[in-house]
Amino acid sequence: MTNDDTTRTVRDDIAPPTTARSRSLVVKAIPSSAFRNQQLDLFQHFLVNTDAQREALSNAIELWDSIPRYSISRAKQDNLRTKDGMLPIRKLEFQHRGKAYIAQIRPARIEARDEDSALTGQTIEYYPSAREELIEHALRKLATEQNSGFWDEASYRSGVTFSLHQLRGELAARGHAMKYMDIVEGLDIMNLANLRLIDKASDQKDPTLVSQAYLPALLKVSKAGLASDPDARWVVQFHGALTAGIDRITYRQFNYQRLMSCRSQLSRWLLSQLVVKYTQAAIGNTFTMLYSAVKRDSGLLNYAQQTRAVEALDEALDEVKTEGVLAHVKKEVRRGARGKIEEVTYQLIPSPHFAREQKAANKRLQDARQQDPSQRTPVDN
Repeated sequence: MTNDDTTRTVRDDIAPPTTARSRSLVVKAIPSSAFRNQQLDLFQHFLVNTDAQREALSNAIELWDSIPRYSISRAKQDNLRTKDGMLPIRKLEFQHRGKAYIAQIRPARIEARDEDSALTGQTIEYYPSAREELIEHALRKLATEQNSGFWDEASYRSGVTFSLHQLRGELAARGHAMKYMDIVEGLDIMNLANLRLIDKASDQKDPTLVSQAYLPALLKVSKAGLASDPDARWVVQFHGALTAGIDRITYRQFNYQRLMSCRSQLSRWLLSQLVVKYTQAAIGNTFTMLYSAVKRDSGLLNYAQQTRAVEALDEALDEVKTEGVLAHVKKEVRRGARGKIEEVTYQLIPSPHFAREQKAANKRLQDARQQDPSQRTPVDN
């Protein structure tokens, strides 16, 4: 059976959506050529010496991984949600490489289920949060495997085909075991929540933007189909900003196993930022990180007390250091009137291992851009 045939089988087997927001059941079939082409090969190829090394790697994507798209915790959502289960549209400002952006997040509205997965008749809204972040990382890892990831240039879309069993196994192997229904709910939330990325500096009255669901297309296997064949293929399409990263080769190989080992969501964000920004990591080349910038760009330090926010950042950096990325962290606190913290500066020194990883990532990126069939000049993200 070809990949194209697999996609059609999943599409034909899909059940009517159980969510409140409607979705068309008609999704353009993915051509076989989308599963094997040079642009996709560049994304799936890593600069490694062994299969074990390759298994530990995935791709960090420049702008996409800098968006605070999973920064609203479930606890925070409970505080924001109205009595009838609704959440407001969230606008989060952040910067990437000196450019100002706004991430506008519209929540997913889904039908609530009880512990037995039966519909309760109630409607509730969710923003994608830490669980969905982990699912996305696993999907992106699966997309680096041949015959799973796809890049369809004609339709300008990318994504991955997978079985629910395969996705669950990938998450469990990385230390994040989830129940089937939790994964399905996470996929539903990403399919129904909308992420609008606005270039704040482009035009105040009419800004440049890209607006799509986190997963614009989701082709699900019915319960009956899943029961008869746990390996039946699902399909998701990635957000346009992620697709643009594949198209323009603004991605870097990185140690995905290490990232998934992190307990803290902030630690994972810090790791992603070091991968995409600390590209010249070396013992004699330190990296400066400001508390204020982390708070602004991550969206993960919204504590009532500033001292607790700084402590959370300290703890996350300690975990990054424990994971073997940093050899040393030097912290300097600047205080103002009455001892209030005005800024915290962190000087980061990489471990030799991380410096070697970044050097390999640089070489792989250079090779990929030289092989890019369109010979594009990557845009400044």
